[in-house]
Amino acid sequence: MIKIYHNPRCSKSRQGLEIIENAGKEFEVVKYLETIPSKEELNEIISLLKISPIDLVRKNEKIWKEQYKGKELSDAEIVKAMVENPKLIERPIVINGNKAVIGRPPESIQEII
Repeated sequence: MIKIYHNPRCSKSRQGLEIIENAGKEFEVVKYLETIPSKEELNEIISLLKISPIDLVRKNEKIWKEQYKGKELSDAEIVKAMVENPKLIERPIVINGNKAVIGRPPESIQEII
């Protein structure tokens, strides 16, 4: 089943959700600001995306700039920062089986559905 990590306040995330809805497939919506992914879940997502944890961080968020920017952080510390501050997680993330993409641009979601 397709899973989308979604923030309803984000236009790109809403566009990504619309792409999935229009595909007519079964899917699950995870509002990750309310249901915060665990460290294990985030590590799994990062692995599926085939990226480094830093590549999943929204670096323009105020909290990143104030608390983390310019610091030498390990991958584990970056994941911990995202768990503690889920606003830092890039969105939307779409997972379909063993494939995953960050929906930026939202059209990239079509590659895995």
